[in-house]
Amino acid sequence: MYDGFKSELLQTAQLAALNASDIHMKYFGKHKEIEHKLNEFDLVTNADKESEEIIIKTIRNKFAHHNVLSEEFNNDIETAEFTWIIDPLDGTTNYAHNYPQFCVSIGLMHRGDIIVGVVYDPVKNELFHAIKGSGAFLNTREIKVSSVKKVSESLLATGFPYDRRNKKANNMDYFEAFSYKAQAIRRPGSAALDLCYLACGRFDGFWELKLAPWDTAAGAIIVKEAGGIVSNFFSDSFDIFTKHIIASNPYIYDEMTTIIRETNPELPEV
Repeated sequence: MYDGFKSELLQTAQLAALNASDIHMKYFGKHKEIEHKLNEFDLVTNADKESEEIIIKTIRNKFAHHNVLSEEFNNDIETAEFTWIIDPLDGTTNYAHNYPQFCVSIGLMHRGDIIVGVVYDPVKNELFHAIKGSGAFLNTREIKVSSVKKVSESLLATGFPYDRRNKKANNMDYFEAFSYKAQAIRRPGSAALDLCYLACGRFDGFWELKLAPWDTAAGAIIVKEAGGIVSNFFSDSFDIFTKHIIASNPYIYDEMTTIIRETNPELPEV
């Protein structure tokens, strides 16, 4: 795939993210229509719906035959050459409460391989982006993961699933284990931004379970291109369709995976 085409793909993802962010900021700080999806914790707003529409329109204006995967669009990705994996508003609960930690996340998969990632935070005007093999960037500045060498000196991030009240696999066991090991843990509420913060050295490690492909597709390639490691809990490779993730700088990865696997030696039920 030639570089000019990759740049065109990246530019389309960036434009789609910026267009969606205009929708976000139109409603941010104002009254919003809020719906509950599966339970009282899982929210969707009118901004989610409108921003998803503008992202898909922007992509298909340029690449009419590309596939789209999101919560609302789940076409046959087995046969698609290109699939755009989108989260129009990652951090919906934050957004619904006017808490300024949310973003647009857009990843592009080519024949099963993520090749482009864009995550945009409109509040801070921070555009994280990466093309496979070309490094990771925050706006125009190239970014790298941190060089913290021990979990005991690290700042970690995580999140908790919406069904945490009635499911055993609720991340509480992992959180407790890491709380005794790490310098500190944060729970900001947007997995895509957590991964980008890891990529630029604000966090040193991240883990979470019960995530969807649109939560991690863009952030994972940004972390990798920034020199980090991304895997699933019990595999040193990463599959966006497996619902758990470990990501870190190269120095604390082995220690993090050991803590995960010693805390619960079996795959979490997701």
